[in-house]
Amino acid sequence: MTSSPPDSSFMGEPDATGRFGRFGGRFIPETLMPACIELDAAFRDAWADAAFRAELDELLSSYAGRPSPLTECHRLSEEIGVRVLLKREDLNHTGSHKINNVLGQALLTKRMGKTRLVAETGAGQHGVATATAAALMGFECTVYMGEVDMERQKLNVFRMRLLGAEVRPALSGSRTLKDAVNEAMRDWVATVETSHYCLGSVMGPHPYPWLVRELHRVIGDEARQQTRALLDGADPDVVVACVGGGSNAAGIFSGFADTSAALVGVEPAGGAAVGAGIPGVVHGMHSYLMQDEWGQVEEAHSISAGLDYPGVGPEHAHLSDIGRAQYHPVTDDEVINAFQVLTRTEGIIPALEPAHGLAWILREAPSMQGHTVLLNLSGRGDKDVAQMMDILEGERS
Repeated sequence: MTSSPPDSSFMGEPDATGRFGRFGGRFIPETLMPACIELDAAFRDAWADAAFRAELDELLSSYAGRPSPLTECHRLSEEIGVRVLLKREDLNHTGSHKINNVLGQALLTKRMGKTRLVAETGAGQHGVATATAAALMGFECTVYMGEVDMERQKLNVFRMRLLGAEVRPALSGSRTLKDAVNEAMRDWVATVETSHYCLGSVMGPHPYPWLVRELHRVIGDEARQQTRALLDGADPDVVVACVGGGSNAAGIFSGFADTSAALVGVEPAGGAAVGAGIPGVVHGMHSYLMQDEWGQVEEAHSISAGLDYPGVGPEHAHLSDIGRAQYHPVTDDEVINAFQVLTRTEGIIPALEPAHGLAWILREAPSMQGHTVLLNLSGRGDKDVAQMMDILEGERS
């Protein structure tokens, strides 16, 4: 693996227009412009406030369970000839990295004097995290989820409702994550005085891509310290994360962007926005987007509901453009295999999302012999076990 040389300017603030290079910005209705400007100012003020940061750090520690540990995969590493380390975001409260971002945005909601959270969700993990924070802080909560995703993630739908959230199906288009975002943004337009849109990834109009990345920076900061302690001051050769919108990848990449570690984002083959998309505008941002020759958004496909998105966060588009990160697709079959391999060798059942990252590692292992690879295990696989049971039992029958 090769990467661009270290540069301290990587993964800093966007420019004054909210762009990372040529990507990002605000492409939104005029009715939402004041809300985005208010959010930008509120976040900057809060992020500079030591009391806000201390309150968030306390919640991340005592409620979410941070720091998440680093796990070395001894049996898997021996089997494939690559030293594999896992950043265990699956061990956070609610089962994924999503809680980092949501607790920060929930505190910000309280600081802005709003009383309701609106969210979109694909696999349900962001929805569960948002419903959890709403229950903790006493907010109303509405989560939009594609009808297709509600069917394949019934457990998470039940969890959200158990936590007191209203789960509304997105019935238009492909009835997946893209359509849930559309519905959540429509709700936000209509209720902006009392509602905060708790966006779940590094996408959307400025300041969301930057705000969400900063709230997930804790992943990269911890991982950098943990890997250097384990590797006698060295960094891993490669840092890998799955990419749909790209929040978990942005979080872990931020800890290594100024090092010599190669950064690899792994996309589903049916939703490879960086690999197969062209620049366009979706959900308030300019980024790589899967679209046809007439500019119509194409439907993405992934075995994983959390990666079933036709675009990608604008900072990932920028990191690809400048060569600091590489983005590669994997197939559903490779993901199914990776899901089983990690379970069998390490006793860790991954979510289907980070299983994409492991699928890439397994495929590329022959060219990385002796290297150390850090994978962000961004979620646990409880939510996917029923889906995988149906797939694997179907293969055996």
